[in-house]
Amino acid sequence: MLLQQLWQTKQDNKRDLARLIQATTGVTLPPESMFVVQIKRIHEYKRQLLACLQIIAHYMRLKANPTIASPARTYLFAGKAAAGYAMAKLHIKLINDVADVINRDPEIGDRLKVCFVPNYGVTLAQAIIPAADLSVQISLAGTEASGTSNMKLAMNGALTIGTLDGANVEIRDEVGPENFFLFGLRTPEVEVVRARGYDPGPYIERSPALGRALELIESGFFSLGDPTRFAPIVEKLRTQDPYMVCVDFEDYVATEERAAVAFQDKVTWSRMALHNIAGASRFSSDATIRQYASEIWDLKPAPVDPEVLADLTRHA
Repeated sequence: MLLQQLWQTKQDNKRDLARLIQATTGVTLPPESMFVVQIKRIHEYKRQLLACLQIIAHYMRLKANPTIASPARTYLFAGKAAAGYAMAKLHIKLINDVADVINRDPEIGDRLKVCFVPNYGVTLAQAIIPAADLSVQISLAGTEASGTSNMKLAMNGALTIGTLDGANVEIRDEVGPENFFLFGLRTPEVEVVRARGYDPGPYIERSPALGRALELIESGFFSLGDPTRFAPIVEKLRTQDPYMVCVDFEDYVATEERAAVAFQDKVTWSRMALHNIAGASRFSSDATIRQYASEIWDLKPAPVDPEVLADLTRHA
């Protein structure tokens, strides 16, 4: 019964969010689909581009095999880039253009939806976070100092798909490895690849899905036939790829598919979500303040007069 109620609560939150997004963007989202959420500052190391490439690959897979049994997904992005960060802003443009093409494709329908929700802030986060099924935390290992959105999402019952980076390490320890979708290089492996002189070319050649996704972008398919719009993105991936999107692509695609399949079992998924809610309690503000008071400030709780406490209890 508890797991059923947890699933229903999440569905109610998703319906509320779908109504909000419909009203603000005009995009209609199917609440029964898996809501895959990446909300954070837009930056190359956080690899919103990796998530976008996976969406393109999945879109191409559905187009090539219209009858394939693949769980429905809704991908939600939100966040802001620094004013002068041209590449990050180009990534935002790519995500929006990809969303526009996919959402208008009648062959795809509700099997795949994408939305970059504008004007991200605290109020919007309060609507998105409780509605998330899968939390995307995919920074290249060794680049994220900590992160806090991953904690908030886990605390609200979202399962994490992520690298072993930043606070993901602690979240995975607390919720259990079986309740976390881990993928990607570890930090020592990243250092080894760099030391050998990283070349993204061979990784693109070994991944037909990645190669086709890049070719589709280059063709102008998502930019009204303009092959130059996203040329800087593709060129940088092919020649530099400083955050190793090409290295982690295949593992990310496979792990995301594994999460989507797991989502079909409502009871098992809700049990995993419950482990995330319970495990993430370690990151609550109360627990954090107690830890700071004990380990950093060396403060002890103020003594409470028993009579005052009794009086407060009577009037509670």
